[in-house]
Amino acid sequence: MAAVRTLGSLLREGTRRLERVSDSARLDCELLLAHALGVDRSALYARSAETAQTGAVEQFDALLAERGAGRPLAQIIGRKEFYSLDFEISRDVLVPRPETELLVEVIRDGVNSADATPRILDLGTGCGAVAVALARALPESQLVATDNSRRALAVARRNAARLAPGRVRFLQGPWYGPAEHLRFDAIACNPPYVKTPLSGDPPLCFEPAAALDGGPDGLRELRVVISGAPTHLKPGGILAVEHGADQGAPVRSMMRSAGLEAPITHRDLAGHERVSAARMTVGD
Repeated sequence: MAAVRTLGSLLREGTRRLERVSDSARLDCELLLAHALGVDRSALYARSAETAQTGAVEQFDALLAERGAGRPLAQIIGRKEFYSLDFEISRDVLVPRPETELLVEVIRDGVNSADATPRILDLGTGCGAVAVALARALPESQLVATDNSRRALAVARRNAARLAPGRVRFLQGPWYGPAEHLRFDAIACNPPYVKTPLSGDPPLCFEPAAALDGGPDGLRELRVVISGAPTHLKPGGILAVEHGADQGAPVRSMMRSAGLEAPITHRDLAGHERVSAARMTVGD
């Protein structure tokens, strides 16, 4: 006779299985079980002694196997919190990282307060996290977001419709291509900046290569974004880009070479150089 498996026992077993791949094994396990059951995570505590149904156990085991293989939790449950907002996530988009919230903050604080309706461009929007967060943080702003992936834009549009309806205009195409003749008060970008040899390692291998692979030195797409910025920034406008912890110096150098002024690098909560920003020359 098979042993009775309660929700509490499933949580204990699942946590042990995930300890080798996750620093938050218990939390991951709770979120996976809640997802399998179709309930809120908080409901698990009140139901820990409840006997698990066979179908739920099988689904939970399948989810644990995916997480155990290194697949990001957000991809499995289809959502991720960013900037205190709940975003839909699919396997077609990069999972937004906490450190990318710094990019939002740099743009938010860097927009000229004298401009009542700042125009902001989010390049490579992915799931739309940065664009939507900026729309919420700057209620009077006008947002344009581009991405080369049709599938990513479908996710971004759904997120914007739910979290910032009518606030973001989405355009398909590479980087500045769809916004060729437009100029902005601010440009934000979290481009691929992982070196090619590292982009295939777990857990990165589970996410879209186009959102991660920055070429042999990780700077390929950053070069494109930075060199193109002056054509699309208004005088005094700000460009802010996320980059790797060891890429601050070359990014600042590229900004100066592009004619942008006073590049500065901001550190994330872990103390790593993470977001660099510079401004378009105001002129005489």
